[in-house]
Amino acid sequence: MKKELRTTEGAAPIGAYSQGLVVGDFVYTSGMGPIDPQTGQVDGDDVATQTHRVMRNLGAILAAHGLGFDDVVKATVHLQHLKRDFAAYNEVYKSYFNPPFPVRTTVGSELMDILVEIDFVAHKSA
Repeated sequence: MKKELRTTEGAAPIGAYSQGLVVGDFVYTSGMGPIDPQTGQVDGDDVATQTHRVMRNLGAILAAHGLGFDDVVKATVHLQHLKRDFAAYNEVYKSYFNPPFPVRTTVGSELMDILVEIDFVAHKSA
């Protein structure tokens, strides 16, 4: 059984997908970009600013189910410019977590007019 998560505090879906799904004790988010949920526009033109927006969007989706960043167990990250932007993105990303950090995959991807996209898997302890 799956339950959709939706919040106006995170970027609205622009296609046929949910912001997040609850399946058992797990929450899965869609890949979130740096879209400001109030304006619908890309927030910032550098990877640090965009990463902050992505993390705030993801945090809002987690909060819609009573979870936070400490509940994240897996992150998948896509960077438009992997070599150029990894260090700046990583500084912002790690500021949202406490050790032990989630497992993570970070890859270079062709993205549509954004620099970073991230999705999470989170677990709610029983």
